[in-house]
Amino acid sequence: MLEETNKTKYNDTELKEFSELIKGKISIAREELYELAGSLSSANTNGDEAAIADKTLEDGSATFEKEQTNQLAARQKKFIEQLEAALLRIQNKTYGICRSTGKLIPKERLLAVPHTTQSMEAKLKQA
Repeated sequence: MLEETNKTKYNDTELKEFSELIKGKISIAREELYELAGSLSSANTNGDEAAIADKTLEDGSATFEKEQTNQLAARQKKFIEQLEAALLRIQNKTYGICRSTGKLIPKERLLAVPHTTQSMEAKLKQA
C-alpha cells in the first residue's frame, strides 16, 4: 500500500486492466441504451388512436413513463460518454489522476467508479 501512495500514475498493465473493465461497462451500457430506445419507439407506435383517446388516464401514465424512459436514456448516454472519456485518459496515460488534487486516485475507487476524475478527498471538499 505504501508503494501506491508514492505512485504518480498507473503502469501499462494496470491501465490495460482498467481499459478492459471500462470496455465491458460500455458494452453493457450500450445494450441498456438500445433497450431503452426500443421501448421508446414501441411506445410511439401504439396503433389505434381511437382506443387510446378513450383512456386519458392511461395516456397520462404513458406520457410519464415515456418521460422517465427518456431521462434514463439520457443518463445512460452521458454515462457512456464519461466511460469513453476515461478510455481516452487511459490512452493519454492520464487516467486515475485527480483533476482537483493532481494525486493518484486509489485503485479501489477506480474499480468502483471507473469514469471518475476525482478522488474521494476532492469530491467531499466539493460538497
